Amino acid sequence: MSKPESTPVRYPRDMRGHGAEPPDAAWPGGAKIAVQIVLNYEEGGENCILHGDAASEAFLSEIVGAAPWPGQRHWNMESIYEYGARAGFWRLHRLFTGMEIPVTVYGVATALARSPEQVAAMQDAGWEIASHGLKWVEHKDMPEAEERAQIAEAIALHTAVTGEAPRGWYTGRCSVNTVRLVAETGAFAYISDTYADDLPYWAEVAGREQLILPYTLDANDMRFATPQGFNAGAQFESYLKDSFDALYAEGEAGAPKMLSIGLHCRLIGRPGRIMALKRFLDYAAGHAGVWFARRIDIAEHWARTHPPQRPALRPSLMDGADFVARFGGIFEHSPWIAEQAWEGELGPAHDSAVGLHGALCRRFRAASREARMKVLTAHPDLAGKLAAAKRLTAESTAEQASAGLDALTDAERTRFTELNTAYTAKHGFPFIIAVRDHDKAGILAAFERRLDNDSETEFHEACRQVERIALHRLKALLP
Repeated sequence: MSKPESTPVRYPRDMRGHGAEPPDAAWPGGAKIAVQIVLNYEEGGENCILHGDAASEAFLSEIVGAAPWPGQRHWNMESIYEYGARAGFWRLHRLFTGMEIPVTVYGVATALARSPEQVAAMQDAGWEIASHGLKWVEHKDMPEAEERAQIAEAIALHTAVTGEAPRGWYTGRCSVNTVRLVAETGAFAYISDTYADDLPYWAEVAGREQLILPYTLDANDMRFATPQGFNAGAQFESYLKDSFDALYAEGEAGAPKMLSIGLHCRLIGRPGRIMALKRFLDYAAGHAGVWFARRIDIAEHWARTHPPQRPALRPSLMDGADFVARFGGIFEHSPWIAEQAWEGELGPAHDSAVGLHGALCRRFRAASREARMKVLTAHPDLAGKLAAAKRLTAESTAEQASAGLDALTDAERTRFTELNTAYTAKHGFPFIIAVRDHDKAGILAAFERRLDNDSETEFHEACRQVERIALHRLKALLP
């Protein structure tokens, strides 16, 4: 193909993920589920003119329809956040330490700096303190250089306050740049600014393999402070139980997952909600095979058990010439299909056999009838003259041999010749069938049955078989 001046736009989002058969998490002790509690510590890091911000906080509080107050302190908002530090935190601390349930804290660095007694209590309990950024503010419009500087400042302040650098990161109110900027530091065992899965996964970010530990916004007490959220503790409890039951059942079936639960001191720490959380924890703890873990524990386990493994062949990253050289023969003697697919929108979802098959088939199906007919007529007869002369493509040779068509008796060869001649004379293209789906007897039976079909029916069936052949060929090259 004539290579374009630049690679077409590639779709960066990974819609494939772990696929239809996710890896076995192999949680310690054969656990059926990993339950992970996050306690967001944001109190003292929220928007406030005392913190140098332009306006007061308006997010995740008991005030319905709260709006920022530019240039003013919002006394009620401040006191609601203060409740989380003064009362809610200690109520939750007593609950978790009493039940010996390990916790990961998402700690806003400036909030931690303003709460030394709470930090000491977290550390005495053996909780992980991950970074929740420098301040609990919005980042979506923040210039990249400023966000990069704030990440560095957050790490430095976190380290000074706790005595240890954070190993996990979650901004929450992030920008499109956040994950890349955090990964660029090379400092984190995991990043959690994603909600994309029920299992950890590796992502190639900033030129390195970065472990991603997805977080949650559904099994999260923030919905007590959002429209159409939880109105009562029982609703939260019921939702957590349903989430647990679904994932526990998947674990019993051999596909264990991770249940992340997000909490906030000022929300779930209220008396009217804490009992719902306790009832859920009692419920979960009453099941066998439940691993309550900190996020760092899950990250370390995943890194040991499922280290990053990038496939050697990634179609979405190939240049045009290499792509067509590798996949131009997937549709017999029709490299134009691969050329058009490469020029279209490819992404991580097309780095599998099924994914790339979809991209190629789109081009084949969208082509004119004349173009598709040329693809059909490019196929050789089954056990025909080209096979006898050893002039088939390597793919066709292997496919016909897989069904024993390279070892026919004289009678079988005569019958195939008769059928090939009759079929082509009637329909105008050779008989096409994905031979890897059949044995020799099944191929002959299909041949004789399909010979009686009308040509329009056979045209569509032949196209379907061409696509099936293409899938088999791709599966020999890609996962």
